[in-house]
Amino acid sequence: MKKITNITFIGLGVMGFPMAGHLSKNHDFSVTVWNRTITRAEEWADKYYGSIASSIKNAIAKADMILICAGKDEDVEEIIYAENGMLQNINSSIVIDHTTTSHKLAQKLAASFKEKDIEFIDAPVSGGEIGAINAQLSIMAGGNEKTIQAVNPVLKHYAKNITQMGSHGYGQLAKMVNQICIAGVLQGLSDGILFAESENIDIEKLLSAISGGAAQSWQMENRALTMSKREFDFGFAIKWMVKDLGYCLDRTINNKTDLSFTKNVYDKYQKLMKNGDGNLDTSALILQNKGE
Repeated sequence: MKKITNITFIGLGVMGFPMAGHLSKNHDFSVTVWNRTITRAEEWADKYYGSIASSIKNAIAKADMILICAGKDEDVEEIIYAENGMLQNINSSIVIDHTTTSHKLAQKLAASFKEKDIEFIDAPVSGGEIGAINAQLSIMAGGNEKTIQAVNPVLKHYAKNITQMGSHGYGQLAKMVNQICIAGVLQGLSDGILFAESENIDIEKLLSAISGGAAQSWQMENRALTMSKREFDFGFAIKWMVKDLGYCLDRTINNKTDLSFTKNVYDKYQKLMKNGDGNLDTSALILQNKGE
């Protein structure tokens, strides 16, 4: 693999914006960004050092590496397969997709890029907006182990932990496990807080008492108090968790796993979405549990 100098970052959402920003701070890299809405790209360029491309074709013209951080399967497919999209114009040697997608799409992308002798890595991230801002993300990578090792120095600009999970698609499968676990923790935390409230237990004292024990979790440390205050205007939006859990549940058709608990949480998030709460943090699950 040739030396990576020119990097293109596609997708400047909540996660992609700071991730691309970290790369721009390394003066050995020439960073070009593209975003569907140009105003977001202009906002990025006002804060960081790099170039804005007017089209995907222009964005990837000189790229040694292309990084994608979009919203869902359909967004990634449009970026890759649309007329004048990436696949028709690519000259890069490697493409890394940080989007959380379905396993099926990850394998489809790997096959498409293989036909052009381009390395592909499915590399969803965990850690949320704060993790992206603080360069503390965890990356679950699927693809060739040597390729993943070769790009680690680039990814470490915004990730603290990069793990090769297996062949193409295994990064996405690992991310599914991550989301299943988060859904379960939030369900338990919601029930626990509601139980405590029904018994008039002081929530701050309760958290002080139990957060150092076996019940401790990131969600408890960062979300329990705000859940008790019904504050949800931050963090990872429900609409994205619905998308992610949908991929998990679709996958059970293949692996025959009984995810009835996860399905129950998914259904509650769907109801919150229908109530217009899709942009609230996932900790808003407590609203559905209590029926508020």
